[in-house]
Amino acid sequence: MDDEKMYPIGDVARRTGLSVSAIRYYADAGVVQPSALTTAGYRLYDIEAIARLELVRTLRDLDAGLDDIRRLLAGQTTLHDLATAHLAVVEREASRLRARRAVLRALVRQHGTAEQAALLHRLVSLSDEERERLIADFWADVSEGLNENPRFVAELNSAPPRLPDEPTPEQLDAWIELAALVSDPQVRSAVRAELNERFTDGPGHLLVSPDALKSYERAAPLLKEAVAAQQAALAPDSSQAQELGDRYLRWLGGMFGTSFDDATSRREIAGGLLLMEPQILADQEREANGPRPTDPYERYQLLVQMVDGTLDANHAELAGYAAANTWLAAVLDPTATAPPE
Repeated sequence: MDDEKMYPIGDVARRTGLSVSAIRYYADAGVVQPSALTTAGYRLYDIEAIARLELVRTLRDLDAGLDDIRRLLAGQTTLHDLATAHLAVVEREASRLRARRAVLRALVRQHGTAEQAALLHRLVSLSDEERERLIADFWADVSEGLNENPRFVAELNSAPPRLPDEPTPEQLDAWIELAALVSDPQVRSAVRAELNERFTDGPGHLLVSPDALKSYERAAPLLKEAVAAQQAALAPDSSQAQELGDRYLRWLGGMFGTSFDDATSRREIAGGLLLMEPQILADQEREANGPRPTDPYERYQLLVQMVDGTLDANHAELAGYAAANTWLAAVLDPTATAPPE
């Protein structure tokens, strides 16, 4: 294209993909004026004007407004500023569309009513602060009766679900289900009853006692060492592995107030550890390929991981700990076999 040549409006239309009427409209609107007029009054455009019209077409395809385009071409704003402002608008609209799609999908899946539609729309439109309050209120309600151990109660909601700024459709679906779950009085009653049954009396109460929670903190570095050792293929009969196994037994003995140094105890503990890996892997297989758990407490935990987008990472971490347990069993007693189910 000749930089100094003038082009009639028909040629400009073919080069830019704009219609003749659109080019005239942009001229009349003061967006891109013709470079010259023939003696007969026909509009002519030079290469710079054509480039400006191509930019106008691009921006209009992106839904930019004429006022913004006019300001850009007049040098009153920059393309970066215009694109940044328009991107924010598009992202807000995309977020609304994702939320609307999640609500519609839930209504189709549940054969929902008008009342459910209103509820689902409200739940998906909550702000971050409102979502956190909803979850906090759920745990304040269901932890009733567990107040003898404030730390355990606090840790129940120590990691509330975080819906990302740009959630996937699956994360929005999971949030809708989670929000409906924690808002259901019957679910709250069931979870409250389950927590109290598990942790108010007997062994369950001891497992979440303040001393037990502190003991778990002490065990965490040991288990991470075991994971690293298993992944590094450290021989179970090596001196380093045996030293780690001895520390694990001392921790376990401190937790239960006894000693596990004898061969029988080591064999029994090793047998228990051997059961963990197949059980964890079976649970993950069922979770991935089977129906979602019906137990409200388990459903809550699963949905939180789906909302956070941490389900796969948590599965990988659990699989690592499961393999480390099997490795620890070989460290404690290489002849141990899992006890019969």
